[in-house]
Amino acid sequence: MQTRMNVGVAHSEVNPNTRVMNSRGIWLTYALGVGILHIVLLSIPFFSVPVVWTLTNVIHNFGMYVFMHAVKGTPFETPDQGKARLLTHWEQLDYGVQFTSSRKFFTISPIILYFLASFYTKYNTTHFLINTASLLSVLIPKLPQLHGVRLFGINKY
Repeated sequence: MQTRMNVGVAHSEVNPNTRVMNSRGIWLTYALGVGILHIVLLSIPFFSVPVVWTLTNVIHNFGMYVFMHAVKGTPFETPDQGKARLLTHWEQLDYGVQFTSSRKFFTISPIILYFLASFYTKYNTTHFLINTASLLSVLIPKLPQLHGVRLFGINKY
């Protein structure tokens, strides 16, 4: 009996979390996911357009905060002696190198969504405050000065 080698399934990364956001098609998939979320919310009959834009922005930013800034560790077994388990996905991204193309994309995308939400809500004060707070909740953790910092003990362990 012959054994087959599965070409292309193994990875040479110490931590695959570091490069996953640079994978082929991930940015398009991400943008399509946000677009589909928006269309699903638009299909709910009793939501107005401003409410849908605010909900799209808030749901997107909540998901981004949870998956990139709150959850720590990696689903893969890494030979780094547990260093990755102490870092969030954002901190692991591109080995912690700042201002890479994937980091720029994931910083600019909530800003663009914020501008769209603000425009389509006609800068209504309530929507504007909600959208601004939501934007800040995902932009502040992305600052290079906060790499590895756990404010108020949140996400310490």
